[in-house]
Amino acid sequence: MKGLDTTRVLTVMRKELLDYRRTRAIVVTMMIFPFFFLVEPIISIFIAAPSGSSASLVKFVTFPLLYLLLIPTVMPSTLAAYSVVGEKEQGTLEPLLTTPLRTNELILGKAAAVMAPTLVLSYVLYGLFLLAVQLFAHPALASAVFHDGPVLLALFLFAPLVAGWAIVVGLAVSVRANEVRVAQQLGALASFPIIAVVLLMAVGVITPTFEVALVFAVGILVIDVRALRIVSRMFDRERLVTGTKATRARARRVSP
Repeated sequence: MKGLDTTRVLTVMRKELLDYRRTRAIVVTMMIFPFFFLVEPIISIFIAAPSGSSASLVKFVTFPLLYLLLIPTVMPSTLAAYSVVGEKEQGTLEPLLTTPLRTNELILGKAAAVMAPTLVLSYVLYGLFLLAVQLFAHPALASAVFHDGPVLLALFLFAPLVAGWAIVVGLAVSVRANEVRVAQQLGALASFPIIAVVLLMAVGVITPTFEVALVFAVGILVIDVRALRIVSRMFDRERLVTGTKATRARARRVSP
């Protein structure tokens, strides 16, 4: 982005991460809630019957693997939905808006602060799942998991992309909302399109191949970039501080 100061973006990011550490509810959301999405895939793999052809085993393990994509989808939406309206409720937003920060620097800093812990936790949980499968699952099922290349690619390639989608939706909601609880509830809606795609892949309507994974990846990346620009335009500093749109406020000031 034009005129972007990376130092300012990183400063906002560090400030947001420190704020997360001070908020107990956010820490619980980041550290505990994602583990619930790890339970179902592990149980599904361990209770599965190892008999059957290699193709049928691959089809059976597809859904548990795709289910893990809900981790980078659900977790960041809650954090992003808190990022703006939470500061507004705490009274820390107005001092931040009076700094020389550009809008795109502020938005990118907040988005990066959500993305970083999301990706760390997502990849750690992916690793724990694959380690558990390698150590404890039946060899036939473990082989089916590790040979399902398109789905494994989707897990690692899609994590930042679906997280980016959830973050921009959460930020858009947070910019417009007046209460943290309402913002987080609406932000959770960001997971619905991803859930729909996962279900379509799981039931076989969409066949997970390398080509399909790459096409979806490019499509989500384009959507994320454009949506981030839309959020930047939605970020009206005067409205966030005064509750009134800047254009209307200026119109009243110049009217006789």
